[in-house]
Amino acid sequence: MTVVVAYKYAANPQDASVGADGVVDWSRAKAAVSEYDPVAVQLARTVAGDSEVVGISVGTAAIASSMAKKSAMSKGLDRGVVVADDATQGWNATQTAAALAGLVGRVDGADLLVTGDSSIDDGARMMSALTAGFLGWPCFQEVTAVEKTADGYALTQAITGGTRTISVTGPVVVAATSDAVPVKVPSMKEILAAGKKPVEVVSVEDVAPVEIGVTVTGRSKPAPKARKNQVFTGESAVADLVAALRTNGVL
Repeated sequence: MTVVVAYKYAANPQDASVGADGVVDWSRAKAAVSEYDPVAVQLARTVAGDSEVVGISVGTAAIASSMAKKSAMSKGLDRGVVVADDATQGWNATQTAAALAGLVGRVDGADLLVTGDSSIDDGARMMSALTAGFLGWPCFQEVTAVEKTADGYALTQAITGGTRTISVTGPVVVAATSDAVPVKVPSMKEILAAGKKPVEVVSVEDVAPVEIGVTVTGRSKPAPKARKNQVFTGESAVADLVAALRTNGVL
């Protein structure tokens, strides 16, 4: 058994700014491992035990830098396999998912792919499902726990009103909830040791990229909602407010 974790080395939105036209400026944002991904790594580490946990990622040349490697590997990964090419800068989610699936295929014995709940930049929450589609594996989101079974995995998934347990035969992709497991903060010793862990850089051509064109044709701010500007006063103010809310379908 080998557990694979997809992580993203991305710009932190806390450093970004939004212009008057609604466009996000990422030019001053510093890159880091997405804050949701350490949970995925820790969950994978819990499931794998003494087995190998391999990190995979697709991004620009920055993810092959020494800082990026230490940041990712110190979270609990044993090694990494990444596509680090500036050509991926303009890739859409489908292209990235296809490349991630290609990286999974390069990991011998991989039968579980764990992702974070979302990414800190786009936050689309669809990378797990897209990657599973290219792999031909089932995908489950909102997963809070994973256990290895004789013929697959037992998953605990958060649903409305509680949780449910799912038995999966064969390989599977899971997206971990942000609170699935406590995240261990790496020590300085672990960060330094992470720099010695192997990270294989794979070329774009070796992961069979797909040509899916997606173009942003425009942007606009949400239309402002008209306000009624109703003010209720006097002894009947509360009753009048409740009546107005009911009339407008709020209550």
